[in-house]
Amino acid sequence: MPLSRLTHSHRRAADTKGKQGGAPPKTRRGFMRNERGAYALNMTDDEYRRYTETHMPRSPVGKHVLGAFLIGGLICCLGQMFFDLYRGFGLEEQAAGTAESVTLVFLGAVLTGFGVYDDIARYAGAGTLVPITGFANSIAAPALEFKTEGLVTGMAAKMFVIAGPVLVFGLSSSVVYGLILLLFGLV
Repeated sequence: MPLSRLTHSHRRAADTKGKQGGAPPKTRRGFMRNERGAYALNMTDDEYRRYTETHMPRSPVGKHVLGAFLIGGLICCLGQMFFDLYRGFGLEEQAAGTAESVTLVFLGAVLTGFGVYDDIARYAGAGTLVPITGFANSIAAPALEFKTEGLVTGMAAKMFVIAGPVLVFGLSSSVVYGLILLLFGLV
């Protein structure tokens, strides 16, 4: 239920109780007791926004940016290492790039399975989400979470819960960009 509807409905309830001569509800700063005795919000949207801004812990932006930069860069360096390794084995450039991507997806899925990738992501944030290993994590994590519900209705149905929208919008935008390039003769 939106905050504004919640706030206004509680105000109406408080107004009717006061008009009927009943005791006004007990209140705490920004809250009031509802008919079940639980505390409910009694704030406008602006009051709630100010309340959350003053009580929300400050985020260490510098630490998060540095962690994302270092871990994301480390993942990219690891990818370059695999690329050079596969080129050293004699693979063509395109085949080495494909093998490198497959290796990084495999490592991301394995680390997700062992619960290590989530620990790394807690420290690195977007540094683990942007590289291709983040894509592997977004497919493997829901699959592991719902495997108890069965192979088809659990794992297979929930596997693309996170990655599905990324795939749909990624493919759709690539088609649109391709059509634009084709229309303007840039292809």
